[in-house]
Amino acid sequence: MDPSSASSVRSSICEKYQKVAISPVGYFKYPTGEGSALGLGYPAQIVGTLPADVRARFVGVGNPFALGAVRPGDAVLDLGCGAGFDALVAALAVGPTGRVAGVDLSPEMLAVAERGGAVAGLSTVEFRQADAEALPYPDASFDVALSNGVLNLIPDKPAALRDVFRVLKPGGRLQVCDMGLVGEEPPPGKAPWSD
Repeated sequence: MDPSSASSVRSSICEKYQKVAISPVGYFKYPTGEGSALGLGYPAQIVGTLPADVRARFVGVGNPFALGAVRPGDAVLDLGCGAGFDALVAALAVGPTGRVAGVDLSPEMLAVAERGGAVAGLSTVEFRQADAEALPYPDASFDVALSNGVLNLIPDKPAALRDVFRVLKPGGRLQVCDMGLVGEEPPPGKAPWSD
């Protein structure tokens, strides 16, 4: 993808998630919110501890925690953290000896995530505006990287994956839940992320 097209994709994503930060209702063709998280297998006792604003803005497509345990003391990166749902779940799992970093393109979604972390009293989680293709972390910083419905939105997937594996420690894991296009391509001018 040429740089101009990649920039256009990022702008479209930011515009959509600026609106989702207010409410995700009507922006997705799949279930969202707390009910969706419960349906995807997140434990009710954990979901119930998260702030209501964060639960309401859950737009994940799967449960990356079902792919492997996040343990106390782990360092976890949440790619495209949105309102912070998975980052806060990870912060609960890593406890006071671990740390969680959430990155997202949308300042509006990051503001929801930061408020959620403060309300939940989780001091081991931080949020930054960043592109997954150029992560602002040193090599070998994380034990686990999570991605929940994000890789399909990234214009340069090989660059993003290279950078994710750069910041993962040796033996670190990338736990991904995502969706892909099946069947015919979308009509010309209709981007798959614009639904």
